[in-house]
Amino acid sequence: MTEKSASEALLQRIADALERLAPARVAKADLGAADAFVWNAESASLEPVSDVSRVDLPLLKGIDRVRDILLENTRRFALGLPANNALLWGARGMGKSSLVKAAHAAVNAETPRSLVLIEIHREDIESLPRLMTLLRGAARPVIIFCDDLSFDHDDTSYKSLKAVLEGGIEGRPRNVIFYATSNRRHLMPREMVENERSTAINPSEAVEEKVSLSDRFGLWLGFHNCSQAEFLGMVEAYAVHYRLKIAPEQLHAEAVEWAATRGARSGRVAWQFIQDLAGRLGQQLS
Repeated sequence: MTEKSASEALLQRIADALERLAPARVAKADLGAADAFVWNAESASLEPVSDVSRVDLPLLKGIDRVRDILLENTRRFALGLPANNALLWGARGMGKSSLVKAAHAAVNAETPRSLVLIEIHREDIESLPRLMTLLRGAARPVIIFCDDLSFDHDDTSYKSLKAVLEGGIEGRPRNVIFYATSNRRHLMPREMVENERSTAINPSEAVEEKVSLSDRFGLWLGFHNCSQAEFLGMVEAYAVHYRLKIAPEQLHAEAVEWAATRGARSGRVAWQFIQDLAGRLGQQLS
């Protein structure tokens, strides 16, 4: 091998090594493949979801006000009108993520294929800028959805989310909004905020830095624990929808007992009761 060919081979090996070390290229988004996708951060690609696990909007009981607000915001966005990022926060099991998916389905039922839903996992939030780049200029409006979003001690990825939602030189693409659910109103644990207040040199500025992320959401929709009447309303709606063969009095009695054994009343608990009841009755939920 000549000296020239040896040098060329060495340069080729270096180029190959650099190519392997380079970040994954962001492929062009094909949003026509489905109405829902999951973001794969490792491959920087969108994986189509043909059958989304969701609950029909009429079955979501006890959350009428927040349901109407989110549905109207989603409907406006699908029409190309101004709309807000939304944070759905509050009690566990009260239908936060179910409402996001149901609103997406309801709007697409009104105007087929008008809106795309993309789920990004909490641990992939740092890759959100890449996803935004991929979606910028896409033909269809997109809701990016993160379920159970929260940040713990020493987690700085919230700063990337803040910049993407409102800041940054490019800003959020006009065809994209961000919906998130969380058990925490400010997305930070209370002890984290209190620790900043007690130890920082300038407590007010430190606390402001931690809680200002939630200010990037124009809509704050609170979900609270339901009453027994609301819980029974959820159970009744499921029972009627799935035509479960049980007397109303027995349905109520068994539902109350189920909630008592769980120590909670929520939409999730109501659905778990219905699944158990349908199994005992030998009926399918379809």
